[in-house]
Amino acid sequence: MQYTPKPQFIERINLLLGNEEDTKKFFETVKTPPKKSIRVNTLKISPKDLIKKLEEKNWKLYQPFPEHPEIIQLQNELEPGELGKAIEHILGYFYVQEITSMMPIIALQPKVDDTLLDLCASPGSKTTQAAAVMQNQGAIIANDVSISRISILSANLEKTGVTNAIVTRHDGINLCKKLKKLNFNFDKILVDAPCSGEGNIRTSPRTYLEWSENLLKNLGGKQKKLAEAALEILKENGEMIYSTCTHAPEENEEVIQHLINKFNIEILPISLPLKTRQGITEWKGKKFSEELKKAVRIYPHDNDLEGFFLCKMKKINNERKK
Repeated sequence: MQYTPKPQFIERINLLLGNEEDTKKFFETVKTPPKKSIRVNTLKISPKDLIKKLEEKNWKLYQPFPEHPEIIQLQNELEPGELGKAIEHILGYFYVQEITSMMPIIALQPKVDDTLLDLCASPGSKTTQAAAVMQNQGAIIANDVSISRISILSANLEKTGVTNAIVTRHDGINLCKKLKKLNFNFDKILVDAPCSGEGNIRTSPRTYLEWSENLLKNLGGKQKKLAEAALEILKENGEMIYSTCTHAPEENEEVIQHLINKFNIEILPISLPLKTRQGITEWKGKKFSEELKKAVRIYPHDNDLEGFFLCKMKKINNERKK
């Protein structure tokens, strides 16, 4: 079924991108189906060995980033269900994951001895990626709010052989408050916040139906509280990524500006292996810090991928601004 974007949504994308030709390319791209991509689970197999196995099935594979050989794009159409039913997938040798979804962990760069909180972790794509980067060392708390999502998360951690993660089921804000009372702080935090999903229209065209400016405003309020609670339990000099799969400034730059106003944080530059655009410093009369230019926006038509937003920050100290 074809879903049509609301005129208000088209206007907003045009305002964000700044010219009609760019907007046209955006909407042309989101009408097309996305390419399938996978991430090699290096806890179980090397990229070279997995590629050998998959090429024996006549899968045509492409590694778009030499510095990240674990990221693979499929170049040929597979039979329905062939990807998920592959024995290598069942054994946890690879994880089916959109490439832009891999960027938060690449930007966060967790180390082997870090304590890491993945606050909104299910289904586990970024948790399993972090565990692989950390070589199953250090400690990850992988949290989500609903039992059904926790079941999926736990199954994926087991399948991929993750042994350095503890799964918790809490409202994200309440978990952060409980951990703060215990003086439990983290070296790294990922807040991949629930959002309106504007960046995932190619996968979920129904997003057009559910979209409204009221939705963005409501989500933005919740995201501010979630990110604020997470920053409270980040160590001094610890680093946090706030990310969404949406383009709405209400859910992105406005949230980061809220954190800048309340905390002593430094916005850090992000280097990613794909084309990005800088964060915006003004939206509908609201002005944001120039520091927000260090945040990154990933648009579908720039990379023929899904859309994403990321911002990396370092906590200078525990004192809150007045």
